[in-house]
Amino acid sequence: MATINIMVLRHAAFYSPLLATMSAGFLKKQGLEANYQVADANNSVDQCITNGTVDVAQSAVATSFHYLEANKRPPYVHFAQINERDGFFLTGRKAEPQFNWHDLKSKSVIVDHFFQPKAMFNYALHLQGLSFDDINVIDAGNVEKIDQAFRNGQGDYVHQQGPAAQQLENDHLGHVVASVGEVIGPVAFSSLCASADWLRSDMAQCFIHAYKEARQHVISSPASELAKELQSFFPDTDSLVLENTINYYQQLGCWSPSITISQSSYEKVLDIFQFNKLIKTRHPYQDVCLSLT
Repeated sequence: MATINIMVLRHAAFYSPLLATMSAGFLKKQGLEANYQVADANNSVDQCITNGTVDVAQSAVATSFHYLEANKRPPYVHFAQINERDGFFLTGRKAEPQFNWHDLKSKSVIVDHFFQPKAMFNYALHLQGLSFDDINVIDAGNVEKIDQAFRNGQGDYVHQQGPAAQQLENDHLGHVVASVGEVIGPVAFSSLCASADWLRSDMAQCFIHAYKEARQHVISSPASELAKELQSFFPDTDSLVLENTINYYQQLGCWSPSITISQSSYEKVLDIFQFNKLIKTRHPYQDVCLSLT
């Protein structure tokens, strides 16, 4: 059985369509066995795709903007969407059934400062008539430090992906009050990328077939079934928490049937990055994405 090397920028239930290629046996059906790893400071997606140690990676179309802004060609192309919504939640210390984003004024919010989540959150504030100047923004560090800071009593609210937010609820330490994805709507949030050379290989075609099947699987299967299949990827997460997280992402519409990164969702991410002054040019779709249809 051939080995396919898969890397992710972050490990979360948000990326269930990719995880399901492994947990539900779709890669195995194609004669592939996955070597799965999470990127770190010593092994980045860019570096590993360039040197050939990674075949396909979870990333975001916006990662290509850094290269294009410097008039350089990105080392990969984005060939399939994973999520067409922002998957971050806002969790407070008390239940707020009537939560309004203006309730954040003058409050302390631990915000994920990774480039895309931060840009999306700032844009969501903008759509709600707010800005970072209206809140006390806290940078607690990486995802583990963000979670620990809130658990230790820092901040009135915290900005996290699932299942971290749902785990806080399960531990009676917080209450999810809002979703960034609901505010922003469809956007090219996370994607699969690979080198152009690898995408011409037989392995790539087998992977794409497996991914299409896995995507349909996570759209149509009950969240309870998917949580059981994916549990091994989240040994420290309560099974009901994982089920609730997957169900929420299903209902939000993160995983649409087509794997194609749509032009409209790509234009939305350009809007957001221009608003945040992270790009100077609206880079053409074809410089970033490959349409498989």
